[in-house]
Amino acid sequence: MNDTPRLAIIGGSGLYDLPGLTDTRWVAVDTPWGAPSDEIFLGRLGDANLAFLPRHGRGHKIPPSEVNYRANIAALKMLGATDVLSLSAVGGLRADLPPGTFVVVDQFIDRTFAREKSFFGRGLVAHVPMADPVCPRLGDHVQTALARQQVPHVRGGTYLTIEGPQFSTRAESELYRSWNCSVIGMTNMPEAKLAREAELCYCSVSMVTDFDCWHPAHDAVTVDAVIKVLLANAQNARELVMGLAGAVAADTQAAACACRHVLDSALITAADARDPEMVKRLRPIAGRVLPPL
Repeated sequence: MNDTPRLAIIGGSGLYDLPGLTDTRWVAVDTPWGAPSDEIFLGRLGDANLAFLPRHGRGHKIPPSEVNYRANIAALKMLGATDVLSLSAVGGLRADLPPGTFVVVDQFIDRTFAREKSFFGRGLVAHVPMADPVCPRLGDHVQTALARQQVPHVRGGTYLTIEGPQFSTRAESELYRSWNCSVIGMTNMPEAKLAREAELCYCSVSMVTDFDCWHPAHDAVTVDAVIKVLLANAQNARELVMGLAGAVAADTQAAACACRHVLDSALITAADARDPEMVKRLRPIAGRVLPPL
């Protein structure tokens, strides 16, 4: 693991349009799981190393089910990412989370069914803990940054991930509300699971654009209204990145974070039973706990 922290941001195009960003360049990364959604934009903000990955590619060309989540996380890890801020537009499932609210998610319910969800598999099996799927240390930094910005935000909440690309039915929306979910989206799973397997500190911030279809006023929402919220959220997200970058770079406790050591007790396959090709493939992700070549 690179000792120099690198904050990676996964989100929409344009997040990297930050004042003061230097040493910028787009980098293509080839991973054992294929190509990520796009080239990755690298830069520095003061003392902070940053990496930006457009989750759906520049111009939003890739639907949620076709995002290569394994390649995305692997590429960031291979570029030295230590911390991942995941930003996503979501629908609100609670009346107290109106459009414009940022939710620092701490739980997920995964309702996806058509996605590869693990780096591990036949030949090298691993089981990582997911009881607490986001990094509380990174979440503290995010919460502090949002408070300084005076952005409406909530710490804690459950993100319900659906397969998409269609939105949920009203009956489904009501079901998810009965499960006490806070927001609904299509992208944070398996992203969070893969970040955990890659020993990356992961924090998800959900930016509410509108209420999901359970809300009586949902059908009256106009495209113009949603776009207005999206633009405001995007500006707040850029300011969040700027406020977070320095905190991550200066965090002297990060190296000891439990997120970065989850594989210590996760590999189940006996050393003499591991498939050499699988071991080779997993080195960019799990090399820290695999015997040297």
